[in-house]
Amino acid sequence: MLIAATIVAAAVPLQAQTLPVPENVVQLTASATVEVPQDLLSFVMTVTREGNDPALIQTQLKAALDQALADARKAAKPGELDVRTGNFSVGPRYGREGRITGWVGTAELLLEGTDFTRVSQAAGRVPNMTVAGASFRLSRDKREQAEREAQSQAVARFRTRAGELAKGFGFNGYSLREVSVHAQEPGVPPRPRMMAMEAKAASADAPMPVEAGKAAVMVNVSGSVQLR
Repeated sequence: MLIAATIVAAAVPLQAQTLPVPENVVQLTASATVEVPQDLLSFVMTVTREGNDPALIQTQLKAALDQALADARKAAKPGELDVRTGNFSVGPRYGREGRITGWVGTAELLLEGTDFTRVSQAAGRVPNMTVAGASFRLSRDKREQAEREAQSQAVARFRTRAGELAKGFGFNGYSLREVSVHAQEPGVPPRPRMMAMEAKAASADAPMPVEAGKAAVMVNVSGSVQLR
């Protein structure tokens, strides 16, 4: 008991202490945005089967997916066109009374790469599948490159603004207290010029018509500086 009382007594003065309020400290933020062309194209190819036998539907989907994979792999090239499978599911279909009236299954094949011509041609040649969606985005290398450029610009603006504030308040300069850097890529809607219903309208072997847009990569720098 004596030890506990001693500890509490010693802790009270520490809790009562207050840290000095910092003076001549300014909070500020700066940002920079770099727009770069989207360099990665993705297609989602799907095939759907319906019936009363889920096992048969699964077998049909597997056969269609195997054939599509074999065809797409002929044009595959790492980075330029990567091929992989996506969702594969078979589930019940219900009627108005909540009873199972049949089964429906879906399988996906994903095509993605930086060679737009190779990717779009592969999408146009995939047998027994239709385009469910397409999108553009930045590859990892492209995004990191854009982030470095935007970060350099944001840091330069932060330093310039800090110097201007110091001068405006009558100080000779400043020192950095704390800073945080945050990068983000605002969402950009996909811009392939086609619709899923029109994907196979012209020719089974025709490449899908696509047109990439630009992505904006933004970097924010925020923190506080001590005016001196």
